[in-house]
Amino acid sequence: MTQHIVQYSGGIGSWAAAMRVAERHGVDDLVLLVADSRAEDEDLWRFVEETARYLTVEPVIVADGRDPWQVFHDVRFLGNSRLAPCSVHLKQLPCRRWVEANADPDDSILYVGFDHTEIRRIPGTTRGWAPWRVEFPMCEEPTMSKEQMLQWARDIGIDPPRLYAWADHNNCAGMCVRGGQKHWAKLLEHEPERYAEAERREARLRAHLGKDVAILRERRGGVSRPLTLAEHRRRLQAQKAGGRVERTMARAA
Repeated sequence: MTQHIVQYSGGIGSWAAAMRVAERHGVDDLVLLVADSRAEDEDLWRFVEETARYLTVEPVIVADGRDPWQVFHDVRFLGNSRLAPCSVHLKQLPCRRWVEANADPDDSILYVGFDHTEIRRIPGTTRGWAPWRVEFPMCEEPTMSKEQMLQWARDIGIDPPRLYAWADHNNCAGMCVRGGQKHWAKLLEHEPERYAEAERREARLRAHLGKDVAILRERRGGVSRPLTLAEHRRRLQAQKAGGRVERTMARAA
C-alpha cells in the first residue's frame, strides 16, 4: 500500500490538503506529519488534535527541540522574509529525517498544502523533496480560497485556528519572521504581548551578534536598511496618536 504523508502544519491549507487526500485514498495509510517549532499558538494544537480525531488518524509529531530564537542564536543569523533558518531547522530537517527513516520513495507520496496562489513555490519544493514524489492537492481543481477552506472546517463543526481572525497564516503564534511590516503592525494591534516578546528577543540577538540586523527592512531614498521592531512600534504608535489628535481637532471644529 502506498503511504500518503501530509506535511501537516496546523494551517488551514495543510488541513484541506489532508481532507482531499483522505477523500481520495482513505485514511488507512494516511500520515499527518507535524513539526513542532516550540513557538506555535496554543490553539494550533487544539486544531491539530480536533482535525486528526475527525480523520481518525494519530498525528506524528517531530521536533528539533529548539525554538526559532534559539536557532537564530546558534546559526548567528536573524531570520527575515527572505531567509528563515528557523523553517529549515525546525520544520524541514525534522520532517526530512522522519521521512528518510519511515518512507520508501518508491511507495510513498508527500503532500503539501500550497493553494493555487502559491504555485510559484511548487518547483523548489518538488526539487527539495527528491527522490520522493510530492503532490499539491489544493492547487488542483476545484481551487479554493483561504476563506472557503476556513468555512469548510466550520461546516464540519471544527473552529478554524484563532489566528485566522486577523492573520493570513497560523505560523509561530503570529510572530513569523517571514511577515512584513503590515503583518507585524497587525500583531502589535491584536497580540501586543507577543509583539513585545519578539521585540525584546530581537534586541537581545542584535546585542549578541553585535550587528545592525532586524527582522524587517525599509527602503528610503533608494537605500534598504534594517527596521527594528522597536522602531516599527514607535512609528505605529505615533501614527495612531496623531490620528487621535486629528479626530479630536475635527470634532472640536
